Amino acid sequence: MTRVIDSSAWIEWTRDGVLAPRLEKEIPGWEDCIIPTIVQYELAKWLTREVGDAEADDFIAFSRKCIVVDLDTQIAVLAADVGRQHRLPAADAIIYATAIACETDLLTCDAHFEGLEHVVYIRKAEN
Repeated sequence: MTRVIDSSAWIEWTRDGVLAPRLEKEIPGWEDCIIPTIVQYELAKWLTREVGDAEADDFIAFSRKCIVVDLDTQIAVLAADVGRQHRLPAADAIIYATAIACETDLLTCDAHFEGLEHVVYIRKAEN
C-alpha cells in the first residue's frame, strides 16, 4: 500500500516526537512512501532551520528513494479546487491533491486535514 506522508508526520517521526511510535506503524516502507516535491521543500527548509544542513541533506537523500511526485498541471488544478473547497493553504492543498491524484490516502498530524476523505489524521498532543 502506498501512502502520501505529510510534512507534519515526517517532522514528528524524524524528530522522535511523542507520536513517533504510532506513526512508525502507519508509515509504509520507503518504496511505498509518496513524497510530493513540496514536502521535500518544507522538510529541507524546516530541518535546515531547526537542526542544520546535514540533517536536511540526509532527509532529501532518503526521500529520493521514495516515490517523488512533482507538481504538474493536473495536481495544480486539482489543488486549486480542493484548496478552495476545503479552505486549505496552498501547500496543504497541493499535498492533499497529490494523494487524490495518486489514489491513495494521506498520513498527517496537521489539523487542516482533520475529517477529510482519505486522510489518516493523528492528532498532536495538546500542550
